[in-house]
Amino acid sequence: MATAKVAALPLLVLLAAAMSLPPASSLAVTSTYVRPRPRATLSVLHGGDGQTPQQVHISAVGSDRMRVTWITDDDAPATVEYGTVSGQYPFSAAGSTTTYSYLLYHSGKIHDAVIGPLEPSTTYYYCCSNSTSRELSFRTPPASLPVKFVVVGDLGQTGWTESTLRHIADDDYDMLLLPGDLSYADFYQPRWDTYGRLVEPLASARPWMVTEGNHEVERIPLLHPQPFTAYNARWRMPHDAGASPSGSNLYYSFDVAGGAVHVIMLGSYTGYAAGTAQHRWLQADLAGINRGKTAFVVALVHAPWYNSNTAHRGEGDAMRAAMEELLYGTRVDAVFAGHVHAYERFARVYGSREDPCGPVHVTVGDGGNREGLAKRYVDPQPATSAFREASFGHGRLEVVNATHARWTWHRNDDDEAVVADQVWITSLASIPACNKKDSFTL
Repeated sequence: MATAKVAALPLLVLLAAAMSLPPASSLAVTSTYVRPRPRATLSVLHGGDGQTPQQVHISAVGSDRMRVTWITDDDAPATVEYGTVSGQYPFSAAGSTTTYSYLLYHSGKIHDAVIGPLEPSTTYYYCCSNSTSRELSFRTPPASLPVKFVVVGDLGQTGWTESTLRHIADDDYDMLLLPGDLSYADFYQPRWDTYGRLVEPLASARPWMVTEGNHEVERIPLLHPQPFTAYNARWRMPHDAGASPSGSNLYYSFDVAGGAVHVIMLGSYTGYAAGTAQHRWLQADLAGINRGKTAFVVALVHAPWYNSNTAHRGEGDAMRAAMEELLYGTRVDAVFAGHVHAYERFARVYGSREDPCGPVHVTVGDGGNREGLAKRYVDPQPATSAFREASFGHGRLEVVNATHARWTWHRNDDDEAVVADQVWITSLASIPACNKKDSFTL
């Protein structure tokens, strides 16, 4: 019976996709929903002593390892003990400890340890710095499809952020992808600490994979000319792991579900023009993708390449001009962005026109930041824009099988998560017309 259900799944997916997608001429929607008022910024305090681990978060490293990062106020061992049974830790790993200074601020002890090898789809219990009284747990991603991602940008730390995090926690997922603008510290470093405490319940339980936004730059000419100091120290990503190491924490890639999904995290605020290190790395990374094995390829940037909101108009254009052709030639399936504090989904697009072999572009920079929402859109709505709404919320991408993924956007409607937009995305690798040699521009 189970085999029959699995075999029927692709057919059901195709039927659902056909039923859920109206003709292109009726896709354009500008929602009239009116967002409730903003909410105050939160400040989550630390309740332990100087050696109590706090701000714990994890990120995937390769196919079977996890990086655990945490902070203590005082000196403490950079060790993680872990196992598959609560209270029993037969394995351990030692890492390293760093600190950073920013003007008059001095960080706590930032610890980092990589644990593994780990089994897929398995819950591990762990404790940091020998603090066995504070046990945490996480679940590793699956080794094959299906796999579920949460995608949310511009989180910040307000009451709406708290609502978004609660909605994310209410439904299961395997990994969170964040296209920039994490804490909104904006030079005031203690906000990095309160943010780390706020997101810890989720970020310590599932891998969070992030890329930088403009609020992570934090560069002050003459006083603190080095950009990304706090971001690089606190949120180290696997840029030195996998088959395509980038050498920079500001951009990298990784595989999920046994290589069925390839995720590319791009840096909107470091060099991206032809000839730069990031551009050369992206070319090499894309060239290494085998679309016969990799069902879906998705990319994340901070500043959207397509945007019909009046906020941040054109800020992603230069990066799009430098890199869009590369992504199109590899048939990247979707590009997710933040920066604009609203939601917008575009049709498949390339070169500013609808293209059946182009990626779906989605802006989801509406996690709950303190700057508020970007409520104004250009009128009339561009033909390429399928749905747009200025509300806080989060998105979910469920890659169901090798041919189909389901995207849903969940609006924070007065504390109730409401699915306000959804669409089935077909893998471009499975569409013969998009894989003929004469269909490529490269």
